[in-house]
Amino acid sequence: MAVPVKALPPLSLYVHIPWCVKKCLYCDFNSHPLRNDVSPKDYVDTLINDIEAHRCQIQNRQIQSIFFGGGTPSVFDPVCIGTIIKHVQENFSLCVDAEITLEANPGASDQAKFEGYRGAGVNRLSIGVQTTHDRLLEKLGRVHSGCDAINAISDAKNIFENINVDLMFALPGQQINELKTDLSKVFEFVPEHLSIYQLTIEPNTWFYRYPPKIPDDDLASEMQFEIESIAHEFGYEQYEVSAFAKPNRQCSHNINYWEFGDYLGIGAGAHSKLSGTEGIVRIVKHKQPKRYILGVSSGDAIASSQIIAANDLPFEFFMNALRLNSGISRDVFETRTGLPVDSVDSCLRALEHRGLMTLSDSVIKTTPMGMRFLNEVLQEFL
Repeated sequence: MAVPVKALPPLSLYVHIPWCVKKCLYCDFNSHPLRNDVSPKDYVDTLINDIEAHRCQIQNRQIQSIFFGGGTPSVFDPVCIGTIIKHVQENFSLCVDAEITLEANPGASDQAKFEGYRGAGVNRLSIGVQTTHDRLLEKLGRVHSGCDAINAISDAKNIFENINVDLMFALPGQQINELKTDLSKVFEFVPEHLSIYQLTIEPNTWFYRYPPKIPDDDLASEMQFEIESIAHEFGYEQYEVSAFAKPNRQCSHNINYWEFGDYLGIGAGAHSKLSGTEGIVRIVKHKQPKRYILGVSSGDAIASSQIIAANDLPFEFFMNALRLNSGISRDVFETRTGLPVDSVDSCLRALEHRGLMTLSDSVIKTTPMGMRFLNEVLQEFL
């Protein structure tokens, strides 16, 4: 049985560009090596037709943020990106101060492109550095060097007032001093935001077929501690499991995800979560770019669409919300799911008793131990 929400949450737009210069060895995202079988213009036209197909679902709602992800969106030139932004601005209700993020890789962008993206309306750049060490970049299958990464951060800081740097840790053969060097080099540029993820070996990747030797759990935990300690020394607040920010510079697009807000995903393999009077629906578009393009043109772009059942909503909600260090308010749970918070009270009390969660009259949040064992916490809601 579906549950109608009490009020529509904020809405974001996600735009998926599924191409890369080269597929990284660890990547399980819907991305493909860049080829000439689909033109950027045709894909942009398809994206515009895709968002228009959802007009009835979003035309009376304000879009709070736009995020161009991939793949590597910076393989597309600024004109392509600007065409999409302009269409949204002119045909939908885009918040005046909307955060508009574009992911860029040092091996697929340069200063001229950065300037073009800024002129096209992008106001936040996310740079996929991963590490500044050439030997580790080579092991990951990245196409850029450590020097390229540092130059990209430097160029971005001169053009954008808001940048994010992506790093990874627990890489094959990585030593803790190398991680410290990555952090010190990045923090020299004082980016507004840092996202840092532990490498995990995912199915359907090269690393899954040919597993590399990665740091053990003890070393990975030590690395996590160093990240949190060094980031704090440089004035960054950890506001989410994998995200650190300067005061008031959190990523509003991602916070909307974690707070169980709505998002429309356009592009090959893009996911959506949209709330309505009949409940909350999850939509997935066809993954293969050519299949997606044909699907949009024929009105058959959706690979799957499913309304979230009432008994699945607590897990879906907390899988997102408990990533936030500040926790989530009880009111947000009720507003975003349509369920009374009393429906999960026994689960919350059990987690509190185990020292994995702290509860107040207004806020639900994990303890530091609960954050470390978040998967175990989430099992309580299954």
